[in-house]
Amino acid sequence: MEAVTCAARAGDNTTADGVAFDLGFLPKDLTRQCCSLIESYHEVHGFASLPNMLWHFRLGPLIERHTELRRILRRASTTRSSKKANDGFVQIATTILSLEILASSFAGWSAIYPVAGETARDVLKQSAHGPHMPLMDFYLYPPKQISAAAVAALALPQTRSADEAGLYRASRPELLGEKRALQYASLVRQA
Repeated sequence: MEAVTCAARAGDNTTADGVAFDLGFLPKDLTRQCCSLIESYHEVHGFASLPNMLWHFRLGPLIERHTELRRILRRASTTRSSKKANDGFVQIATTILSLEILASSFAGWSAIYPVAGETARDVLKQSAHGPHMPLMDFYLYPPKQISAAAVAALALPQTRSADEAGLYRASRPELLGEKRALQYASLVRQA
């Protein structure tokens, strides 16, 4: 709670329940990278899903608690320009994803910015969605889309050799997830 009040001295953003905090503590490098990730995802999959995603992940209470996020949401929801609306929703998602990354110590961000990490944990603790990090889960560990055609094409053959189980164990498939996460982190650093 102390970190929240320290951050509040830097700005004058008061939430609906009287707790003040300023999101200026978020590292610019992190917010830039989060914004790039969110924009690149939605350029491929469409921006129309972003407001719906924020709603389904129950991020409304967090947005409502912060006056700046509430103002951006109001402007994005009422504008007639789709570009301005998309920019507003991306800005909200960027802020929340940055908070989640700092609060969870993902890729060592809270080690580099310990005060910001503690403040992010305090801000998220006040929100309704608790320890769950929905935007991190969605953008950093996307759900796997399994199509029936792909499953049928990759079905095991009717006859298998006896040594296939040994080959599978030797390949150490449990390390693939870790390798993929490290590859992603190095790509983000290069961007």
